[in-house]
Parts: sequence; structure tokens; C-alpha cells
Amino acid sequence: MEKRLTVNNELGLHLRPAGELCSIAMEYESKITICFRDREFNAKSLLSVLSACVQSGDEIVIRIEGPDEEAAAEKISSFFDGLH
Repeated sequence: MEKRLTVNNELGLHLRPAGELCSIAMEYESKITICFRDREFNAKSLLSVLSACVQSGDEIVIRIEGPDEEAAAEKISSFFDGLH
């Protein structure tokens, strides 16, 4: 399953929101990947998420594969909706 999301936080995915995203991702058994600029980043790894250098206004694709992918997609989408 894939979700296309836009990062609306004015500072992008800096340390605090990246850490929150990793914490959410680690709640799920599914493999969760951020696809950005033709690269893939492990959403369960803070260093990987930070290395993506996602800025405000960037569109990313979250790829979720596993038994709890629907629940993970819903929670991650809500996280990005609330990120300002």
C-alpha cells in the first residue's frame, strides 16, 4: 500500500517530527518506507529519515507492506495531517 503525502511543517522533517514518525512506525510490524527523490528510507530509523532531507512542501510516498499496513497508513496519514 502506498500513500502520497505533502509535508506541511515549515521546517520539514527535522529532528522532532522525524523522531515522532519513527516512533509511530515502530508500533507496527509492517515494513514502512519513505520514497523521496528516487531513493528509499527506512521510516523506523531516525538517521534514515533525517538523511532524506525532506523540506516543507515536499511530496513523499510512504510505502507500507505487511499485516497491519492499513492501521499504519491511517496513523501515519493522521500524523502528517497534524504536522504544522
